[in-house]
Amino acid sequence: MRGRHRVRAVVNLVNGSTAAGVAVAVAGRARPRGAGDGLLVAGEYRLPVPAAPAFCLGNVLISRWPEQRFRGAERLFAHEARHASQYAWCGGLAMLPLYGLAALVSWGLTGDFGNRNVFEVRAGLADGGYSVKPLRPGLRRMRAGRA
Repeated sequence: MRGRHRVRAVVNLVNGSTAAGVAVAVAGRARPRGAGDGLLVAGEYRLPVPAAPAFCLGNVLISRWPEQRFRGAERLFAHEARHASQYAWCGGLAMLPLYGLAALVSWGLTGDFGNRNVFEVRAGLADGGYSVKPLRPGLRRMRAGRA
């Protein structure tokens, strides 16, 4: 395991976000298993929230898909692994309200919770399955008026 992945794993263990990820996975009847780089993958998550097909809590990558399918989706796996690093940088579960605020800003700008969300942008929009959306029409007009 690379040093940065080891640091990420330790930081997310200490800040409690990985423990929270394991608890959420188990509550959703998914079983976390080692996936390399200090990450755990938990497939076949069954709770209705969040609605996303995959999400991350600490160093736990949780998916509604069977574990093998998620591991086979390298780009999505890499996207979610970048979120694991974001948990470490944000101090753990403090990322949740920060992510929520970024999602609201994105929704206000585009009508999509992920498209202009700084966490999703930094994790790689295309890798996460997002397509680029324009600003809302009123915001585009305001922006064009300044140019």
